[in-house]
Amino acid sequence: MRIAIEHRTHYRFSEPQARVVQMLRLTPCDTQDQTVVSWLVGVDCDARLRDATDGFGNMVTMLYAEGPLEELDITVTGEVLTSESSGVIRGSMEPLPPLFYLRTTPRTKSSDALFAFASDSIGTGGDGLEQLHRLNASLRQRFPCVPDLPDAGCTAAKAFEGSRKVSSRDVAQMFIAAARGLSVPARYVSGYRAEEAARSAPHAWAEAYVEGLGWVGFDPSTGLSPDESYVRVAIGLDASSAAATGGMRIGHGQEQLDVDLHVDQLGVEE
Repeated sequence: MRIAIEHRTHYRFSEPQARVVQMLRLTPCDTQDQTVVSWLVGVDCDARLRDATDGFGNMVTMLYAEGPLEELDITVTGEVLTSESSGVIRGSMEPLPPLFYLRTTPRTKSSDALFAFASDSIGTGGDGLEQLHRLNASLRQRFPCVPDLPDAGCTAAKAFEGSRKVSSRDVAQMFIAAARGLSVPARYVSGYRAEEAARSAPHAWAEAYVEGLGWVGFDPSTGLSPDESYVRVAIGLDASSAAATGGMRIGHGQEQLDVDLHVDQLGVEE
């Protein structure tokens, strides 16, 4: 499938900023089933852009802009070719061993209620892959129709309580917390999914390590594994470590962030 992406991030500052530094995790990597045809990261002011690779193997762009800055506009445009892999990740850069992804973070710490839900969901029959699929489907059943929303900093345990609107980011972190609680390495994925509607945040899902297969994707917002309509961009232990943008600014005042995202299917490769 050929997928076109346009991702615009616009910052407004209530007072001029002397300096802005951003780490951008906005560039996908090639894998056996994902090929970046074209990709451009642009900014609307004089800035230095430096490409690098972080500790998870993600492509990152460091942005350094000197002020005074009242606004900052970052635009990403590109096209990616994808193919069906039944959710199995093949040919990705893996600088860290799977056991690293058993590490719990504050945002993926489980709770008694989430652990009990996961234990009931996986049941006692089937192999590890079947059990993870059952967990994925159960989360989808419990939290249907979750949208892609900006990060509110919620933890997996808090989101599972259902006291606030749940996003794809939240259910991905629930899956990760549940899988790690069952001693299965799991990690967070940020990326894109081809849909008709515009969105205000990238899509989120999870990957778990299955012996004999390697890393396999699970999207609890659909209850299925990612297919060729997904573009995989960044991985991390949780939403914070795979965030599309993050950084610091030198200056007073408040910051307002707006995101406009369009992901379109251009065609299916024969």
